[in-house]
Formats: sequence, structure tokens, C-alpha cells
Amino acid sequence: MAQKEEKQAKLKSSFLKTALVAVVAGVLGGGLTIGAYNLYQNQAVSSSDDSQATTKVSNVKVNVSTQATKAFNKIKRAVATVEAYQKSDNSIDSIFGFSSGSSEETTSESEGSGVIYKKNGNTAYVVTNNHVISGADSFYVMLYSGKRVKATVVGKDSVSDLAVLKIDAKNVEQTATFGNSDNIQVGETALAIGSPMGSEYATSLTQGIISAKKRTLDITNSSGVTTGSTTVIQTDAAINSGNSGGPLVNLDGQVIGINSMKLSSNSSSSENASVEGMGFAIPSNEVVKIINQLVTKGKVSRPALGISGIDLDYVSDSAKSDTLKLPDGVDSGVVVMKTDSDSPLKDVLSKYDVIVSLGGKKVTGISSLKTALYTHKVGDSVTIKYYHDGQLKSQKVTLSLEASESTTTATSSESEN
Repeated sequence: MAQKEEKQAKLKSSFLKTALVAVVAGVLGGGLTIGAYNLYQNQAVSSSDDSQATTKVSNVKVNVSTQATKAFNKIKRAVATVEAYQKSDNSIDSIFGFSSGSSEETTSESEGSGVIYKKNGNTAYVVTNNHVISGADSFYVMLYSGKRVKATVVGKDSVSDLAVLKIDAKNVEQTATFGNSDNIQVGETALAIGSPMGSEYATSLTQGIISAKKRTLDITNSSGVTTGSTTVIQTDAAINSGNSGGPLVNLDGQVIGINSMKLSSNSSSSENASVEGMGFAIPSNEVVKIINQLVTKGKVSRPALGISGIDLDYVSDSAKSDTLKLPDGVDSGVVVMKTDSDSPLKDVLSKYDVIVSLGGKKVTGISSLKTALYTHKVGDSVTIKYYHDGQLKSQKVTLSLEASESTTTATSSESEN
């Protein structure tokens, strides 16, 4: 029995050794096979014809037409680049094929955008920003085709920052239409078109949304002094230097605003803040009202008060009580310093009176006084409220005086209204 068991053990051990040898041989054989296959593959790759690696463009056409594209095509030929030169000179005119009688050299150049909105006979009209052409006396409009044509100023208005130019209509292919800016909605798509950074990038299109329908911003003159405030459309469509005067467009291709300013980091409440995506446009309803006056009258008629004054904020607390005799709690308004002989308020206001309301609108300073005043027309009757020797008084007056250019660029510290 013991011999039989020993014999079975030897057979089992011999079988396991044979199986192990077979497995090892299989692994080695497989490795050799795989290695040989890889070697064959490497030889095949290295000996392939590289010309078989060429490719080609697919002939499948993708329809990428969108509403934004359609809107852009409806207005793109009506968007122009506006160029303004401080002095006319023969070299500038000769470049564009015109002749002038001046031999002065050009000292500066300004570029912006504009919108061709009207053709009347042989004349076409272009709206742009006043600051684009301010201080210049030679103007050119570069059309969508790239052709430059000479332009003349029809009228301009520093308060609204709008101006109208006219050009020969011969080469004008398209005119823009104005939409109703009162009908826009926050969140709807808005397109900005213009020449950011100049004519090199003419007719550039950016897309965003309406961020706010009515945003009140201060208006500053060329010296950086606040001279009033205005209500504008806010958008996050990219607006850069050179976009000024170009259109803000809805998805029907209608102009709903004229791009006028861009909030930059240096106007932020934080010096270190970087502000992006905040552009502003003058609402189309306001634009139409202003440019119609510029075309018919060459200017915008606004009332003036004929006074000089300072913001109450500049007055010390002791002067407020001792000199102005104001009651506690009155900390904003306009202190009257002088009343002109032609002022409609000459028999109403005295030196050191403090205006706190005009036409039912609160007056906190020169800026808000102008804003309240400019909502009225020459000849309107308004109620003015003011403090005289500490007593609040109210008087109805007729706005009989018309504002001139000088009365719309006054400083906050000493201004005429």
C-alpha cells in the first residue's frame, strides 16, 4: 500500500513539472511572437509612404445664419468711420483726393464711428458723438466700401454728446432705422458696431445683452468737470475707443442707441478694480429728438436760469448756519452767488439763497439742477423752491432765457445755469 501511494506521488510530481514547463514555454513563445509582431509593425511604419497622410477640407456646408447675422447685414453698410482733424491741410486733402486752400499742418486726429440714418436728395446725414469731432475743422467719413468722403458739420450738442454731419449721398448704399428704446428689455441681445481702435478695425461687430434700460451717469466736460447727468442704456457688448458714435442695435437691425462712453477702471470707485463689460449708449428716442433739432436749427434749444452758484457741499458747516442761516438737516442744494440782469430769477433770488427744488425735482447740486432744468423747454413755467434767510420759499417762474454754449460747460465750483 505504501509503495502504491509513493508511486502516485511521483507521477503527480512529474505531471506538475511537465505542466509548468509547458506554461513557461507558452509564455516565452507568446513573448517571442508578440515581440516579432511589434518588430514587424515598426518595420512597416518606418517603411510606409508619407504621401498617404495628406487630408482635405470637407465639402459639407453648415448653415450658420443667425438672427444676429441677419441684423448685422441689415445695417452694416450704414455704419461708418468718422475722422476729424484739428486743422485742414493740403496733405490731408490730397490723400483723399480733395483740394483745400490751406497750407497749415495737421496737429491732431480723432477717429470714431457714425451711423448714416437719412438720405435726402444728394445729401446723406450721419450721427456721431460730439466729442469725436470737437475742436476739429476738417472731417471725413469712411464708408463701408472703404471710400472716404468729405463731411461738413450740420450741428452739434455738447450736453447730449451728439453731432450730425452731412456727406454726398452718391456712394451711400444703406441707411439705418431707429427703434423705440422704450421697448427694449433687460436681457435681450444687443449688438455694437463700429471702428474700435480706429478705421483699421472698421465695422467690427460685438454681441452682448441689455444690462440696464435706464442708468443715470454724470456728464463731464473736456476738463473733466461734471456739468450734468444723463440717462443711458447699459450693455455688456464690448465697446472700445473708436466705437463712440456707432450704433447699439437690436436683433431686427434697428438702432436702439448711440454708443457714447465706456466705464474704465480709472472711473471705478476702487482704484485697483478692473471693470469690464460695462458700456453705455444714448437711447434712440433721445437721439432722434436731439438730431432733429440739430438738422432743423443747427443747435439744441434749452432754457437757462442766468445765475452763478456753487454746490452746498462746498460750504462749511459754520457758514451754513451763520451766513446762509439754513435749518438743521439741509445739507444739499445750490447756493446762489450771482444773478444776471437777463435772468428770469433776477427778481426772485438773492445772493446766498439756496435752491433745493426745480419743477418738482430735488436739487442736490449744480449737476442735478441742470438735469432738472433740461427736462423743460424755453417758455415753460416751473416752480422753484429755495431757502432765503432760513425760510423755505416757493415761486413759479417762466423760463424765458435760452442757454448758450458757455452756459452748458460751467464748473461745479462756479457756474452759470
